[in-house]
Amino acid sequence: MTLTKNKYYFEALDNYPYNLPDCLEALNYALSYEPEDADSLCLMGRIYSETLRDYEQAKLYFEEAMQCDVTNINTPQYYIKCLLDNEDLEEAQKLILFSLKLKGIDKAYIFYLQSVFFEIQKEFKKALVSLKEASQFSYNKSMTDFLGNRKKFLKDKMKKGKGKKKKKKKTQ
Repeated sequence: MTLTKNKYYFEALDNYPYNLPDCLEALNYALSYEPEDADSLCLMGRIYSETLRDYEQAKLYFEEAMQCDVTNINTPQYYIKCLLDNEDLEEAQKLILFSLKLKGIDKAYIFYLQSVFFEIQKEFKKALVSLKEASQFSYNKSMTDFLGNRKKFLKDKMKKGKGKKKKKKKTQ
Protein backbone atom coordinates (compact mmCIF):
# COMPACT_ATOMS: atom_id res chain seq x y z
CA MET A 1 0.00 0.00 0.00
CA THR A 2 2.87 2.41 0.64
CA LEU A 3 3.86 2.48 -3.04
CA THR A 4 0.31 3.29 -4.07
CA LYS A 5 0.00 5.95 -1.37
CA ASN A 6 3.33 7.47 -2.43
CA LYS A 7 2.23 7.53 -6.07
CA TYR A 8 -0.87 9.53 -5.18
CA TYR A 9 0.98 11.75 -2.71
CA PHE A 10 3.60 12.68 -5.32
CA GLU A 11 0.87 13.27 -7.87
CA ALA A 12 -0.87 15.62 -5.41
CA LEU A 13 2.40 17.38 -4.62
CA ASP A 14 3.13 17.77 -8.33
CA ASN A 15 -0.26 19.42 -8.88
CA TYR A 16 -0.06 21.77 -5.89
CA PRO A 17 -0.83 24.72 -6.05
CA TYR A 18 -1.47 25.06 -9.79
CA ASN A 19 -4.07 22.37 -10.31
CA LEU A 20 -6.01 22.07 -7.07
CA PRO A 21 -8.82 19.77 -8.32
CA ASP A 22 -6.30 17.13 -9.43
CA CYS A 23 -4.21 17.76 -6.32
CA LEU A 24 -7.17 17.18 -4.02
CA GLU A 25 -8.28 14.08 -5.91
CA ALA A 26 -4.83 12.50 -5.64
CA LEU A 27 -4.46 13.60 -2.02
CA ASN A 28 -7.79 12.05 -1.06
CA TYR A 29 -6.67 8.80 -2.68
CA ALA A 30 -3.36 8.94 -0.78
CA LEU A 31 -5.18 9.52 2.51
CA SER A 32 -7.63 6.71 1.78
CA TYR A 33 -4.68 4.30 1.47
CA GLU A 34 -2.91 5.65 4.54
CA PRO A 35 -5.01 8.04 6.67
CA GLU A 36 -2.15 8.69 9.10
CA ASP A 37 0.47 9.74 6.55
CA ALA A 38 2.08 12.91 7.93
CA ASP A 39 3.18 14.24 4.54
CA SER A 40 -0.31 13.89 3.02
CA LEU A 41 -1.93 15.47 6.07
CA CYS A 42 0.62 18.29 5.92
CA LEU A 43 -0.17 18.95 2.26
CA MET A 44 -3.88 19.06 3.10
CA GLY A 45 -3.06 21.55 5.85
CA ARG A 46 -1.14 23.65 3.33
CA ILE A 47 -4.14 23.72 1.01
CA TYR A 48 -6.35 25.01 3.79
CA SER A 49 -3.73 27.46 5.07
CA GLU A 50 -2.06 28.83 1.94
CA THR A 51 -4.88 28.62 -0.59
CA LEU A 52 -8.18 28.72 1.30
CA ARG A 53 -6.92 30.77 4.27
CA ASP A 54 -8.98 28.55 6.57
CA TYR A 55 -6.41 28.51 9.34
CA GLU A 56 -8.51 26.65 11.89
CA GLN A 57 -9.11 23.73 9.53
CA ALA A 58 -5.46 23.82 8.46
CA LYS A 59 -4.37 23.64 12.10
CA LEU A 60 -6.41 20.46 12.54
CA TYR A 61 -4.58 18.80 9.65
CA PHE A 62 -1.17 20.01 10.85
CA GLU A 63 -1.88 18.83 14.40
CA GLU A 64 -2.92 15.42 13.12
CA ALA A 65 0.22 15.23 10.98
CA MET A 66 2.37 16.06 14.01
CA GLN A 67 0.58 13.40 16.08
CA CYS A 68 1.09 10.79 13.38
CA ASP A 69 4.81 11.52 13.00
CA VAL A 70 6.32 13.99 15.43
CA THR A 71 9.74 13.65 13.75
CA ASN A 72 8.50 14.60 10.27
CA ILE A 73 10.64 17.55 9.22
CA ASN A 74 8.22 18.83 6.56
CA THR A 75 5.25 19.64 8.76
CA PRO A 76 6.68 22.17 11.28
CA GLN A 77 7.70 24.83 8.76
CA TYR A 78 4.23 24.99 7.21
CA TYR A 79 2.48 24.66 10.56
CA ILE A 80 4.53 27.53 12.05
CA LYS A 81 3.69 29.73 9.05
CA CYS A 82 -0.01 28.91 9.50
CA LEU A 83 0.17 29.77 13.20
CA LEU A 84 1.90 33.07 12.47
CA ASP A 85 -0.64 33.95 9.79
CA ASN A 86 -3.45 33.18 12.23
CA GLU A 87 -1.72 35.17 15.00
CA ASP A 88 -1.43 32.14 17.27
CA LEU A 89 1.89 33.44 18.54
CA GLU A 90 2.24 31.41 21.70
CA GLU A 91 1.70 28.15 19.82
CA ALA A 92 4.08 29.29 17.08
CA GLN A 93 6.81 30.06 19.60
CA LYS A 94 6.51 26.60 21.18
CA LEU A 95 6.63 24.90 17.80
CA ILE A 96 9.65 26.96 16.72
CA LEU A 97 11.58 25.91 19.82
CA PHE A 98 10.57 22.27 19.32
CA SER A 99 11.42 22.33 15.60
CA LEU A 100 14.94 23.58 16.18
CA LYS A 101 15.61 20.31 18.03
CA LEU A 102 14.56 18.12 15.09
CA LYS A 103 17.44 16.43 13.33
CA GLY A 104 17.60 17.29 9.64
CA ILE A 105 15.18 20.23 9.67
CA ASP A 106 15.99 23.37 7.69
CA LYS A 107 17.15 25.46 10.65
CA ALA A 108 17.75 28.51 8.45
CA TYR A 109 14.08 28.59 7.52
CA ILE A 110 12.93 27.96 11.09
CA PHE A 111 15.10 30.85 12.35
CA TYR A 112 13.64 32.99 9.55
CA LEU A 113 10.15 32.13 10.82
CA GLN A 114 11.32 33.03 14.32
CA SER A 115 12.37 36.43 13.01
CA VAL A 116 8.87 36.87 11.55
CA PHE A 117 7.48 35.93 14.97
CA PHE A 118 9.54 38.69 16.60
CA GLU A 119 8.69 41.15 13.82
CA ILE A 120 4.97 40.60 14.41
CA GLN A 121 5.58 41.51 18.04
CA LYS A 122 7.56 44.59 16.93
CA GLU A 123 10.72 43.24 18.56
CA PHE A 124 12.93 44.16 15.62
CA LYS A 125 16.28 43.69 17.35
CA LYS A 126 15.36 40.12 18.29
CA ALA A 127 14.17 39.59 14.72
CA LEU A 128 17.58 40.67 13.43
CA VAL A 129 19.30 38.28 15.85
CA SER A 130 17.15 35.43 14.51
CA LEU A 131 18.07 36.38 10.95
CA LYS A 132 21.74 36.28 11.95
CA GLU A 133 21.19 32.77 13.33
CA ALA A 134 19.41 31.81 10.11
CA SER A 135 22.40 33.02 8.10
CA GLN A 136 24.68 30.70 10.04
CA PHE A 137 22.55 27.73 8.99
CA SER A 138 22.09 28.86 5.38
CA TYR A 139 23.92 26.64 2.93
CA ASN A 140 22.80 28.04 -0.41
CA LYS A 141 23.08 31.39 -2.13
CA SER A 142 19.36 31.94 -2.67
CA MET A 143 18.61 31.59 1.04
CA THR A 144 21.58 33.79 1.96
CA ASP A 145 20.40 36.48 -0.48
CA PHE A 146 16.84 36.19 0.83
CA LEU A 147 18.01 36.62 4.43
CA GLY A 148 20.16 39.61 3.46
CA ASN A 149 17.14 41.27 1.88
CA ARG A 150 15.07 40.56 5.01
CA LYS A 151 17.77 42.20 7.17
CA LYS A 152 17.67 45.31 4.98
CA PHE A 153 13.87 45.29 5.13
CA LEU A 154 13.85 45.08 8.93
CA LYS A 155 16.48 47.79 9.32
CA ASP A 156 14.45 50.09 7.05
CA LYS A 157 11.37 49.30 9.09
CA MET A 158 13.24 50.19 12.28
CA LYS A 159 14.38 53.52 10.78
CA LYS A 160 10.83 54.41 9.73
CA GLY A 161 9.59 53.59 13.23
CA LYS A 162 12.19 55.88 14.79
CA GLY A 163 11.33 58.67 12.34
CA LYS A 164 7.67 58.57 13.35
CA LYS A 165 8.55 58.80 17.04
CA LYS A 166 10.71 61.87 16.47
CA LYS A 167 7.98 63.56 14.44
CA LYS A 168 5.43 62.89 17.17
CA LYS A 169 7.68 64.47 19.80
CA LYS A 170 8.14 67.64 17.73
CA THR A 171 4.40 68.14 17.28
CA GLN A 172 3.66 67.88 20.97
